[in-house]
Amino acid sequence: MKERIKIAVQKSGRLTEHSITLLQKCGLIISHTKDQLIGYGENMPFDIMFVRDDDIPGLIQENLCEIGIVGANVAREKQLSYESSRSSSNFDLESSLDFGHCKLSFAYPESSSIRSVNDLDGKTIATSYPFTVKNYFTENSIDANVTEFSGAVELAPSLGKADAICDLVSTGNTLRAHNLMAGETILESVATVLKSKSEQSEFKSMWIEKIIERINGVLQVNESKYIMMHAPKNAINDITKLLPGTESPTVIPLDGVNDTVAVHVVCKETVFWETLEELKEVGASSILVVPVEKMLM
Repeated sequence: MKERIKIAVQKSGRLTEHSITLLQKCGLIISHTKDQLIGYGENMPFDIMFVRDDDIPGLIQENLCEIGIVGANVAREKQLSYESSRSSSNFDLESSLDFGHCKLSFAYPESSSIRSVNDLDGKTIATSYPFTVKNYFTENSIDANVTEFSGAVELAPSLGKADAICDLVSTGNTLRAHNLMAGETILESVATVLKSKSEQSEFKSMWIEKIIERINGVLQVNESKYIMMHAPKNAINDITKLLPGTESPTVIPLDGVNDTVAVHVVCKETVFWETLEELKEVGASSILVVPVEKMLM
């Protein structure tokens, strides 16, 4: 039977739709119905496993799945838990994606005297990320207790279980609703691609590298623009300096013109109107900015 590569993604949540869209932009056609926990790649040897996000690093760790898409906060917590048991993680954090942004931050009751991490010595902190928080305390020489609290961490101070919390924060509305004030952020997180370190067959290795290369290409495209213009030859250096994130431009002679050339360049950062106006000031004309659909680096 032909080998298949398993990609673990969040079953339901804020990463699910983005993860599937990313894989589709990589050219993967997925056959999947709403209630199925497995999606089948019709045109490539990939199966999509829809699982709890907390389970994804473990599936990669045991090489039950070769690739996973999960928040860096979850991946980091699992890495630290493996290290605490004197083992090492069997996966690499391959690519940081452009979705799933959140942050792991402390929060303090408005009624307490705690206002910063400097006030946490001897205090108890409730969190769903005990290994990440303990690691932060160790690195910053803070002598505080950490208690694991699964779900509704914001309730821990009100229930008398903790003096403060450390939890994921997006807008801060939930904190304010529970009379908590945001404190220091200890981890900025985005969705991340995990890849198993286990040895794979030549066939699997080829397809794993291919899909990761395509993922990186999609990430490049999201911020990239292809810019074409006419410009004086002596202005090319000035033009290159003005364009953000560019490599060397492609310079093409124009028929019947000696002192003006066509300049084509890919910008890997956002191009603003002000940039176009500055290009015009140094002599560029007929400036055209178009989106890039696909890119392999």
